[in-house]
Order: sequence, then C-alpha cells, then structure tokens
Amino acid sequence: MFVFNRAKTEELLRHAPRCCPLTGLHQASFTISPRTADNITVMIKLRPGVSPSCQIRVKTVIRSELKIKPGENVTFTFTCSTPEKHFIMEIQKNIDCVSGPCPFGDVHLYPPGLPRLNRTFIWDVKASTKAGLELKFSTPWLRQIEPGEMCPDFVSYNINSCIDMATVNIGTFCRNGSVSRVKLLGGVVMSLHLPWDSPLTTSGFNIANRASIKRLCIIESILKGESSITLMSPNYPLGFPEDELMTWQFVVPSNMRASVFFHNYSLSNCERKEERVEYYIPGSLSNPEVFKLSDSQPANIAGSFNLSLQGCDQDAQNPGILRLLFQVVVQHPQIDENVTHLVDLSKEWNMTVTIHFEGWPRHIPLMSEPICLICKDPRTCDRVLTLVSGAVYKISFLCKDLSRLRITAEKGISCVDLRWCQRRIYSLSVPKAITQLPIRLHKFIWKLLAPDLINIEITSPSLKLQQHVPEQRCNTSYSYSIASATPETELNVGVFCPGGSIEKIQMRNNITISLKTFSKGFLNESNHQDLKMSFVPHIKDECTFTVSPDPKAKVYLQTPNWPYGLPPYVSISWYVLVPSKQVARLGFSKDRMGIACETGRAYVNIKEETLGAEETVCREDELLPEPRNMYHNFWVNVSNCKPVDKTQLTLQFWVTFADKQIDLGVILAVVAGAGVLAAIGLTVCCVKKKKKKNQNPMVGVYNPNVNTQVPGKQGLFTKGRKNNESHVYAVIDDAMVYGHLLKESNGSVAPEVDVYRPFDGPIGSLPPSPPPLYFRKDVKRSSNAEEPPPLTDTDHDTYTFAHQKSGQSEDNGDTNEKNNGDMSVSLLENKEQDGLVE
Repeated sequence: MFVFNRAKTEELLRHAPRCCPLTGLHQASFTISPRTADNITVMIKLRPGVSPSCQIRVKTVIRSELKIKPGENVTFTFTCSTPEKHFIMEIQKNIDCVSGPCPFGDVHLYPPGLPRLNRTFIWDVKASTKAGLELKFSTPWLRQIEPGEMCPDFVSYNINSCIDMATVNIGTFCRNGSVSRVKLLGGVVMSLHLPWDSPLTTSGFNIANRASIKRLCIIESILKGESSITLMSPNYPLGFPEDELMTWQFVVPSNMRASVFFHNYSLSNCERKEERVEYYIPGSLSNPEVFKLSDSQPANIAGSFNLSLQGCDQDAQNPGILRLLFQVVVQHPQIDENVTHLVDLSKEWNMTVTIHFEGWPRHIPLMSEPICLICKDPRTCDRVLTLVSGAVYKISFLCKDLSRLRITAEKGISCVDLRWCQRRIYSLSVPKAITQLPIRLHKFIWKLLAPDLINIEITSPSLKLQQHVPEQRCNTSYSYSIASATPETELNVGVFCPGGSIEKIQMRNNITISLKTFSKGFLNESNHQDLKMSFVPHIKDECTFTVSPDPKAKVYLQTPNWPYGLPPYVSISWYVLVPSKQVARLGFSKDRMGIACETGRAYVNIKEETLGAEETVCREDELLPEPRNMYHNFWVNVSNCKPVDKTQLTLQFWVTFADKQIDLGVILAVVAGAGVLAAIGLTVCCVKKKKKKNQNPMVGVYNPNVNTQVPGKQGLFTKGRKNNESHVYAVIDDAMVYGHLLKESNGSVAPEVDVYRPFDGPIGSLPPSPPPLYFRKDVKRSSNAEEPPPLTDTDHDTYTFAHQKSGQSEDNGDTNEKNNGDMSVSLLENKEQDGLVE
C-alpha cells in the first residue's frame, strides 16, 4: 500500500533544480512610471552575447528591448522565469545645473519597483566650468581599481568629468576604501553598477556645489591607521589630458608617517613646460616641493599632504602618453626611526650593496603587504636601496620586522697586466661594513675578470672547500657557488662550503663566485672566512682542483656542470695529495662513463706522480678502473668528446686513506737481497783487480769515417773542441762500453761525461696530458708518448774503439788534423800516458 509523505515531498521539491516554466503559465508583471519632472529614462535590453530565448511581453506585443521615457506608464512581463540571465537595465537621470537650479543633496535610486536585473544607474550632470561639483561619499568610502579589475561584491562606481565636449575618465572605484570626496570642474557623469541580487537601496553619495577648483579634479583620501592605497591618473592607462593639473589630498593623522612610491609611469613628448609632481607638505620650508616622475618620491612624511600632477604642451605630431600609478603607505613611526647605521664603503672599489625586501627582484610584494622601507636620509626612503663604493652612508629603517629585509652585494675584480696583478692576493671575504648591519646577508657576488692567457686561482688555505654532492652535503650557514662567467663556455663548477679537502681551484675563464647564506649563523662564521684568489699564468685544462683530503674521511668529488654534464671537449683535472705514511684508495661511483660520442673520444686518465709510473687510460666505451691503491700523489683527468643527443658525461669518484702496512717478509727479503748484492760486489772487485794487473793497455783509435755520436742538444759543451779534451780517451775498459746505452737513449740529451747517471731530480706537478682534439676523433688507440725530436749532428768527429792484442806495435796511431783543428794522437806513443792506464 502506497503511503504519501507530505513533509518528505516538500523537502525534495525545495532542493530540486529550477526548470523553465511551461508556455502559458502566468509570469510576474512589472509597472514602471517615471515622473516627467524626474527626467529619468529606463532602458531594458538583452545582455551582450546572449541569444534571445527570453522576450519582453507588453500587452500582446513581444519584443527584445524596452525603453520607458519620462511620463510614461508601462506594464510588462518576461517570457522566462530567469530574466536576470538574459537582460540588463540602464536607468539614466539627466540633471541640468546650467539653465536651472541643481538638486543638491543625497542621490536616490529611483524609480522603485524595478525588476531584479543587473542594472546601471547613470547621473549625467551638466554644469558650468566656472563652478565646481563635489561628490561626497558615505562610509565605507571608495577604493580605486585598475581597468579590468572587478570589485569583490560586484558593486562599482565610475566617474567621468565633462569639460565642453571632452570626457575624461577619473577612475573606477569599489566600496570599502579611503576616497571620501571627488571635486570636479564642470559637468560629471556618475555611474553605479549593481548586480541583480544586490541588496543596496541607496546610492551612497551626494552632490554639492563648490567654487571653481581651477584644475581637472581633486581627489580626497582619508587614511586612518596603518594602510596602503593605490591611485591612478585620469584616463589610466591612457594618457592624462594635455596641459592639465590635478591634485590628490591625503588626510593623515599627525602621529603617522606616509610614504609615496611610483610603480608605473610614462612621459609624453613636451613642447613647452615640463611634466612634474608637486608636494605641499605642512611645515616644509620649500613648499611646493617639485619632483620629476623619475625621482625617488618623498617618504616618512608626518601628517597630511597634497600631491599634484602637472602635464605639459605636447608635440602635435608625436604627443606620447603621460600616465601614473602610485602607492601611498601609512605607518606608525618606528621605535628606532631615529637610529642610523653607518655604512662605510669609502675604501671599497667596484662594489654595490643593495638592501631589499625578501624575494627581490623576482617576487614583487603585494601592495597590501606590510612594507619595509630603507632610508638614506629622513625623507628619501624606498623598498630597495642601492649603495655604491667610495662613499659613506647613514641609513635607517622604517620596518617593524627587519627579518623581512635582505642584502645583496656585488664586487668586481679584474686584471689587465699579469706583471702587476700576479703578485697580489685578493681576499674574498664579506666586508665588516655589511656584516655589522642588522640585516641578513642574502648573497655576495664576486665577478673575477681576466684577459686571455691569464687565469684565476681560488684558494682556501686553512678551511679548505668541500664540494656539495648527494653523498656529502654541506651543512654550514653559507656556501659558494662557482661558475664560468663566459657565455660561450658556460661551466657551473659546483657548490662548495668550508671544511673540506679542496685547497685550490684553477680556472681558465672569467668566473663568478656567489656566497649565499642560509641562516643567522653566518654572522659568527663570517669572521673566519679565508677564501682568496689570485691571477696566474695560463693553464692547460678548463679547471684544475688540488685536493688534500683528511686521512680519516672519505672524500667525494664530481665533475662540474652536475647533473647536466661537461660541455663538449672540456678537460678537468684533480691533483690529489697522498701523505707519505698513507696509501690512498681511488674508486669510481659507476662502472662506465655512460655516454656515446658523436665526435672525438672521451677519456679518463689516472697517473701517479712518481718516476716510471704507468698511466691508466680508459675510453668512453670501456669499463672504468676498479678501486685501486695509490701510494703517491696522483692525477685524475677527465676529457670529454662531443656526446650524442641525450647523453652527458657526469662522473663521480671517491678517495679514502689508510696507513701503510710494513710486511716483515718484505724486510727480510730486502736484507737478504742486500747481502747477496754485497757478496757479488766483493767478488767482482777482486776479479776486476786481478784482471787489471794482467791486462795490457787498451788503445783508442780515432776513425773519421764512422759516426757514433749520441743524439742530443746543440750547445751542450761550453768549450769548443780545440779548447777541451772531451775527444781524448784513456783506456776503455769492457765494463764501460756504451753501445747498449746509446741504443736505449731514445734521443735523450747526451751526458757531458762518459759515465751514465740516472735522473733523480724532482718530478713536475703537471696533470697527465689528455689526447689532443684531432686524436680524440680517431677511434684507434695509440701511445701517449711524444715522438723523439729529430737527430741533429752537432759534431762530425767519430770514434771507434778496439782491444789491442798482445805484442801489437805501439805506433799504429796516425797523426792528422781536421774538423776545426782537432788533433788525434796515438795514445801509446807518449809513455806519459801509462799513468792514465793505472
């Protein structure tokens, strides 16, 4: 059995969506009958862009528009239940104050009984230019908005001034603001826009008659308490009328401070006069104070003041546009308003210091946000203040919360002549003039500029630098970001912080170092900065690191431009210092380079800095070396090719240290080996001595037809062959035969004496040479050894040596003189040579 639930049915009907009524259903009717004396015209028309699916029925006539003139009485209905979606309504009242008396006083919304449509009330007041009209608004007053901006409640006022045939748009306003009165010269067209559901029943303003104001308009704004307002010149963003004058009057309590900021303006092309703004400030000794629109405007003004905008006579051919959008901020005077801070930049050079709000310049704070001002004198304040080197400043702050302010500084260091600047060491530390301010340093930028063939060296002698990598993050209060400053070869070296293992970084290009702070702890740590830089001669690689790790720490190092990869054909080197009692272990974080080369080859070179050390070379298509022990200082070099698309060269390696272990077996083997060698040496000496006693003298015979000269450099001997006896030989023992040494010399410099001495001098601190660019393009592997220099003959004298047989004649030498007068004499012709044999 079905049971009807009346309460539930009514509830469902209340929440059901509205539908268009069926044709023929009765619709509400409206009657509008404006009086003739009111001079009001009502116009109902379709909303722009809406199809005429709803119509107006007047008796039996269907129409899409309806106009009701003064004195008419019209009753009508709509053919739909939601006419507010289809129609708008304009109610215009014409007021003539030229030929008759003006109905001054409150302005009413008339006629009553209007349908609920979006409607615009228009009051068109005609008045003489010799008189002024005043629009006075009731609280909560008005707030000017930019063209295209909407009011929160969709209720807006638009004011136009009419002088002769010209109309000037004074501005569009919302409710809830500070604009209390607008005075105009001549007539005015006032519009009030109301949405269809607005409960507003009064216009919110009245009209009064005033004497001529002798300018386009005067806008009065009453500022109570801390506030911020934005105002625009008439016709904004179009041009202010030519050669016109207008004034803004600001009523500010005497215990408050006001500041003016111009945010957007443009100037016209003047033929006569000059566009300017004038301030009338009570108590000022120089009223009116005149400023250009490009000047910093007055700030920290105590109490009320006036601001006037004056146009000029414009060029008829190219008039340009004069427009202005500005902000007025009212604040309580700060407790430390009269506290000044001394910033001494007189001894600095090529440096700028900018004090700004947080987020500058990317983030522009809303005009409604609390404002912080920096003042370099009591009346010159701004949100951003830039100080330059070579001067002394006294600054103050108008800000409740100084933590919202930041400092960004920039300093340039350059070198033109290496002979002058190579001896200088520059300190890259933040000056105390900045750190002593109660403002947090955001960033300090050093721009280091060096010409060609001059490079830059960055050192951190005591603190050293730590590279910020995922496995080894910086946790200090500041860090350094180092990058190449040359656009052609952009190279982001990386982010570094103090307390690491990198002693030195050398770079070939101009570089930019940015110190960025992360906490207030920088104020304490800033006293220990030790970063320095100097200019050095040209280096081979784009960047070279000198690393002196902590023996107890694991150090991670990675290639620059991480994670985007090294630029093509860039070479980077690391020179790692290994303590004498330590052994280093070197390993890579991955087993391959992970790139494919389009042109050339990519290489990783590893070489210890010791005599006879082998160099490990890995190509991009080969596996990287397994972790290995390094017993001496060593080099790691990474050289890039031109990678194919979507592949980048990024490498990371690590270094750890351990104490060298002394093996007892090795010690015993060394002692035993030394004993064996001593025994052999003793035996050789005995045999040799006996042999010498029984051996006849050897003969050195000069032979001009054989060339056995060791290849070497010219000019090795300081004397000519006439003046020295380098060509005279005593007995040549078979223990001193040089033939095998000559074959292994490989073009090395010939010694000046006839005894072979191995090189035991210092090894140079140079990285392993990466293959040249033309070599990198070759797929084949080849030796990295340089080809020997061509052999050059510095002397054409040649010698042959032979053993003399027993009983051979002693006069088989000959005497001749040639080749620059060199003499060759049989060594045994003169018996005085016997002493040489012994």
